[in-house]
Amino acid sequence: MRVSPSSPKSSRDPSRESLSPSALETKLANSNEFSPSSDEAEDQAIRLVDASDDEPYADAFAKIQRCQEILGYDFQDLDLLRSALTHASGASNRLASNERLEFLGDSVLGLTVCEWLFNEYPEYSEGDLTKIKSAVVSRRSCGKAACKLGLDQCLIVGRGVTRNRSYPKSLVSDVFEAVIAALYIDGGPEIVRNRLKDWLADEVNLAVDTQGSGNHKSVLQQYAQRELSATPVYRLIRETGPDHRKMFLMGAMVDDRSFAPAWGNNKKDAEQRAAANALAELHGNSVPYDSDQPPV
Repeated sequence: MRVSPSSPKSSRDPSRESLSPSALETKLANSNEFSPSSDEAEDQAIRLVDASDDEPYADAFAKIQRCQEILGYDFQDLDLLRSALTHASGASNRLASNERLEFLGDSVLGLTVCEWLFNEYPEYSEGDLTKIKSAVVSRRSCGKAACKLGLDQCLIVGRGVTRNRSYPKSLVSDVFEAVIAALYIDGGPEIVRNRLKDWLADEVNLAVDTQGSGNHKSVLQQYAQRELSATPVYRLIRETGPDHRKMFLMGAMVDDRSFAPAWGNNKKDAEQRAAANALAELHGNSVPYDSDQPPV
């Protein structure tokens, strides 16, 4: 079943209006953990890539506010969000960075995606679900999702990262996991679940298409018997080519419904592809194999 992104329900508390940058700065300034003393403000280890020497924290508040807008969520604990956005290079010490939250976020992300796949794809085996989950929670996928959301623009880094340098994917994938952990702590699992289903829908669909079961016939049979009380059958529609290089066009039928056929180098391969096409149509997806022309 192809997952369609849906806008997460807003969890903004109407009784808590979004803070203006000045109000946000005031709230953070009252925090013991992040409030610099008057003597140490200019030498504080936390630095932004675009912060001026005169106002080293000016952009941090804007980044925190922007991140809340991206997430569609107002944090009760702004220090928690700041920690999630702060790379080790921009923290006063390692414990003040997002590394601990990244540790938690990795597990929250994995559990949430596992539950999602378990409920959404009952016809897939444990091995297939494991392959799909690994692709969805990979650094590549998390980095891609983070950049698409704009979390890379909210990242707080130190002086070692130059203003014009583009962030490596590993850096933004880490902040993605840290933000997930911060949302989990501040808002609970439902807040995380709703947002991940929106942010990672494309990645799940891609992983299902590329990492799912190689035995499409088996998956189609299980699905058809469970959902349609029918057993798939396959028919030869066309064959072409010389004897030593025959190509076969096979189509799947389930309960008198015909699905887009597919070409293969032999009947077995063509049936597998035809089953993949049938599964795609049953789940409302575009078919992965062309039936118009045999493959070259």
